[in-house]
Amino acid sequence: MSNDPPSPVSSPLSYLELVKICDNFRLPPNFGSTDVFQKPSDTDSFVPWTLSQSPGSPAVGLLRLDIVDLLRKERPGTWVIPEPQAGYRVSFDASVNTPRKRTAVMKELCERWRDTGAFPASIGPRKWRNELYPVYRNPFGVHDYYPENDSDEGGGNYAFQMERAACALFGVITYGIHMTIYQGIASSPQVKIWVPTRAKTKQTWPSWLDNSVAGGIPSGMPVFESLVKECEEEASMEADIVRNYAKPVGAISYFFRNKMHFLQPEVEYVYDLGVPHDTSFQPRPLDGEVESFDLLSLDEVKSKLRQGIFKPNCAAVLIDFFIRHGHLTPDDEPDYMEIVSRLHGRFEYERWCRQV
Repeated sequence: MSNDPPSPVSSPLSYLELVKICDNFRLPPNFGSTDVFQKPSDTDSFVPWTLSQSPGSPAVGLLRLDIVDLLRKERPGTWVIPEPQAGYRVSFDASVNTPRKRTAVMKELCERWRDTGAFPASIGPRKWRNELYPVYRNPFGVHDYYPENDSDEGGGNYAFQMERAACALFGVITYGIHMTIYQGIASSPQVKIWVPTRAKTKQTWPSWLDNSVAGGIPSGMPVFESLVKECEEEASMEADIVRNYAKPVGAISYFFRNKMHFLQPEVEYVYDLGVPHDTSFQPRPLDGEVESFDLLSLDEVKSKLRQGIFKPNCAAVLIDFFIRHGHLTPDDEPDYMEIVSRLHGRFEYERWCRQV
């Protein structure tokens, strides 16, 4: 994440360079081996976090070694942290075995770390979001919610929920929605796109350019309802317009490490909304998260993208828009296949699991 306003680059960035800013992390070759644990201050080494120590327990995050050291100091009965060895991983204690129990442990821990000044740049009072994000057993599975009997035995995917600001500290996969609102024909060079400027007061990425509408998916809220909510709050859009005209067009996923060396693997569900010809429409800021909206030509959007002043994941979504509508093709982009593949990564998730 960035706390600073954007500064245009001196030399235009390529589309692949823009994608690499967002998809900027790969697990090191020695991930899971014993030599990883010899340097506790090493911010490039990570330990899998699983729900339990049982064989086959799903990995839900990747922990930096300083986080592991802090967890060692927690009271008995909440965490299990074996001595370092090959296949070593951190987990909840065996007694913390339901979604509500895991949620309670994470709530108490994260709030205490916030109040005692641990990681203020991530979860300090100014960074705290007071919004809960879901954590799933299978990050590529269904988005469900609390089982009625608060048990893992029903085969549900929901594992627990935790404070949004703390997700990067624990390397969990998070989810959002991003929508491009355009006027005209999407495949035409004359298409125009509504581009917001983020408010100067935003906790992250202040004053950067953004997608037309974007936001995280809170725990318990369906994907499309999250889009409807964000459209109303950020852009003053009536729910009927969103429900009638927003089209789901796929998803992008990328493995991002922020400037503090914490991991933020993310999935963004992507939507397009073509403004109907007979509709008088203009997005307007409402909740203070957006400074203004501007209707930009395709060339203007491309120019600002290559200046590096779009929030990185928003740049990735717009590149996906260019690909889907023929503005970026294999004939005019030499890095086409690498761009496409990096926009749809799996965070090397099979390696997370293979270590356990």
